[in-house]
Amino acid sequence: MSELQAGSPRRTAACGTSLGAQPLADAGHTAWDMDQFNFIDEQDQFDSVHPSLHRIVKLNQNYGLYEVVPGVYQVRGLDLAQITFIRGKTGWIAYDVLVTAETARAAWELLQEHVGEGLPITAVIYSHNHADHWGGVRGLITDEDVASGRVQVIAPDGFMDHLVSENVYAGNAMNRRLFYQYGLLLPRSPFGYVTQGLGHAVSAGSVGLIAPTRLIKEPIEEVMVDGLRMIFQNTPDTEAPVEMNTYLPDSKALWMAENVTAGLHNIYTLRGAPVRNALNWSKYINEALYRFGQEAEVMFASHHWPRWGNERIQQVLRAQRDMYANLNNQVLHLANQGVTINQIHNVYEPPKSLQQNWYNRGYHGSYENNSRGVIQRFLGYWDGNPTNLIPLSPEDSAPLYVEMMGGAETIMERGRGLIAEGKYLHATEILNRLVQAEPGNRAGKDLLADAFEQIGYRQENPGLRNSFLAAAYELRNDIPTAATASSSSPDTIRAMTTGQFLDFLRIRMDSRKAEGMKPTMNLITPDNGEQFAVELKNATLTNIQGFQAANPDLTLTINRADLELAMMGVKTMAELIGDGTAKVEGNAAILGQLAATLVDFDPLFPIMPGTQRRDAATTPKADVFQVEFGGPPEE
Repeated sequence: MSELQAGSPRRTAACGTSLGAQPLADAGHTAWDMDQFNFIDEQDQFDSVHPSLHRIVKLNQNYGLYEVVPGVYQVRGLDLAQITFIRGKTGWIAYDVLVTAETARAAWELLQEHVGEGLPITAVIYSHNHADHWGGVRGLITDEDVASGRVQVIAPDGFMDHLVSENVYAGNAMNRRLFYQYGLLLPRSPFGYVTQGLGHAVSAGSVGLIAPTRLIKEPIEEVMVDGLRMIFQNTPDTEAPVEMNTYLPDSKALWMAENVTAGLHNIYTLRGAPVRNALNWSKYINEALYRFGQEAEVMFASHHWPRWGNERIQQVLRAQRDMYANLNNQVLHLANQGVTINQIHNVYEPPKSLQQNWYNRGYHGSYENNSRGVIQRFLGYWDGNPTNLIPLSPEDSAPLYVEMMGGAETIMERGRGLIAEGKYLHATEILNRLVQAEPGNRAGKDLLADAFEQIGYRQENPGLRNSFLAAAYELRNDIPTAATASSSSPDTIRAMTTGQFLDFLRIRMDSRKAEGMKPTMNLITPDNGEQFAVELKNATLTNIQGFQAANPDLTLTINRADLELAMMGVKTMAELIGDGTAKVEGNAAILGQLAATLVDFDPLFPIMPGTQRRDAATTPKADVFQVEFGGPPEE
């Protein structure tokens, strides 16, 4: 299969045909390669892949350009999500535009080759704030398209605020945990990464962002988009903090964004994010069922495949509604009888009538993690036992366990026995203690990795599988330095408000380095008329917009457009002051003092004990994506 420049896949038919190309990223590496998943079709079943997981993997192998109904097309299999193109009066409406520009461009050129009619894109719609739904926008349109009014960009109200707050404030930790949930270091093989459930994987290209020009603010809002009637249903606090479904009444086509997929989604996501509201989620699905589902003839979404026929649509909507409602209701029912966050995943089971539906299986979220997420949302992390209220850190408690269990050799012998008996979780209980106490114990780490691998192979859920196998990989191989991810792409930085940027500086500040410092600073950005008062007191940085401190120690005046150069690391503040771009009044040394308290977060901090960075040249070969995410995709 030849490698083509980004956006040049070959096609032989308009619907359901495989894509015969590997789009290259603008940086030169392959942005997307479906060949890496060819092993999936080599056998009907693998001992190391759960049969149900293998089924969804094979379904995700169906990729290409598909017609949903006349005038509505989807390109599947070029990224984690699907991109949808809807024919308007004068051009095409692109709905949810993948993770990277290269794959979005490839999808657009595929459409143009077969059914595009040479018409332009007239609108882009983001259904919600996760990166696999907006990151590819620059493969389709430019800033000039939007500024001229040729293209409008539509999103739910609050889109930009939540895009930044969910992806940046804890972005470094999220991106590190993403290596586990998404198995970024695992080789594509039956013994490694096989899928992410929602789609095969995340593309490795350029993430961009163009801000919306129109926000959907009403709970139900009808808009004419390029001559096409679209009824938007805002569904905040569901799969994302802001999200919207869409109904096309003239086609009787219902778009369910990521609120309804071909499986259970996440209430608690392993990468880390605010816990989602399962009850709210079920209520909005119910509203869609009664408002649109009574007449819809096709239902489609940003992942997986459409469903045709009103009876089938109502069946799926009801089952998905009940899946999230049961999670909320039954978990709280059990919690109110004393079942704790540390027990619920072994107690809660969805009703058999739900389990029997393929589209209620845990192909992205898992019932185990989601049940714990519901309790976390309502009751928090503590299980009520004071032993777990202020526990020792694992590395501090583990030596006591190892000593009382009779030392490393005794634990190893028992661990081998438990593995031989197939009691892998029991084996991890004791082997994890050993590795925490003796992080340099190579034999112990390898044996723990053996147990993790066996647990991973048995998982139906991709996130659980990937996490166990990723932990095994790092125990054996350490952490390749080449594998980096960032939530700070240039477009994401520009999307931050000045206040959000100052808030992120507060997170980056190590308060231990700020003891005794008491500067007060005013920040003025004349080009957008903003003013901020910034104070450092009690080793804590605070800011407030719209005010100026009296008698500040420093006043910094800089255009917001120029401040972005410092925000992105293109120039230092000292350089901007030196060339006159920024002006200071007062004690300019304060900026250096503040900078000295800031920490650059390490995107490759250890997760498993005893793991450390390893030079990429000495790392065993793996499929390492060097992706700069605009925030973790998802989920």
